[in-house]
Amino acid sequence: MKMKSARKAYVFAILAVLFWSTSPTAFKLGLRFTDTWQLLTGATLVSTVVLGLLSLRGGKFRALRSFTRPELAFSVLMGLLNPVVYYLILFKAYSILPAQVAQPLNMIWPIVLVLLAVPILHQRLSWISLGAMLLSFSGVVIVSLMGGHGSEDSQNRQGIFLALSTSVIWALYFLYNTRDNKDPVLRLFLNFAFASVFLLVAGIFRSKPFPPSMEGWYASLYIGVFEMGITFVLWLMAIRLAPSSDRISNLVYIAPFLNLLFASQILGEKIYITTVFGIFLLVSGIVIQNINGKNAKQL
Repeated sequence: MKMKSARKAYVFAILAVLFWSTSPTAFKLGLRFTDTWQLLTGATLVSTVVLGLLSLRGGKFRALRSFTRPELAFSVLMGLLNPVVYYLILFKAYSILPAQVAQPLNMIWPIVLVLLAVPILHQRLSWISLGAMLLSFSGVVIVSLMGGHGSEDSQNRQGIFLALSTSVIWALYFLYNTRDNKDPVLRLFLNFAFASVFLLVAGIFRSKPFPPSMEGWYASLYIGVFEMGITFVLWLMAIRLAPSSDRISNLVYIAPFLNLLFASQILGEKIYITTVFGIFLLVSGIVIQNINGKNAKQL
């Protein structure tokens, strides 16, 4: 029985990592046919439907009765943080930077999470944590070089800043949700439902709230299903079924390397050696930090 659960866990985790690896390519393709707001509106609506169907299938909607007004207000705020603010900034970064650069800069959030936990959760930093952070941040610097062209263009500098800022937003989102005891799929559905309402209402004043072409809708559909919707559930199921979450969690760091493959083959990006080396340093720092964190909890 345990073997079957372990196999399922790995299948779900590998599918999730594969889908997340293709997301940067979908972002870049979608942004060729629509702007950031339209792409986000379309993807958020699709994701809301997907998460709603998953919640309905799991009989989770009955739990909505237990939500208090403050808990619903919390979903409104979290929905504004993610997906609205987070993805608007992320899509803008992707509209400027190559996928091979934007994706690894965005995934620095575990290190940012440790930094934010110091003032917010009053946690202490160990020397190992500091060393891991320096390793990851050195990777960020090398990735940002973009083969030696990263600092030459002010647009590139803006894109790098935006990509890095998303890691702060995601870390804050993660911290605020750590003490939430509601079903994660149902909570995510509410967050996206409220975000959809905001995006639609605000989009009316922009006169063009939706993707203007079928290509834009195809990208929104893919992102809504495989970046924001079902992939989260697959990952959650993988973590729950796995006999040990450590091995499953580390699989996610394959994503930036797979992203290089998709970026080169589909988008036609020339992969910089600085990107490969920088990702290696960045991921190494995050893995060391994760191992150190788990060891600290066991002591």
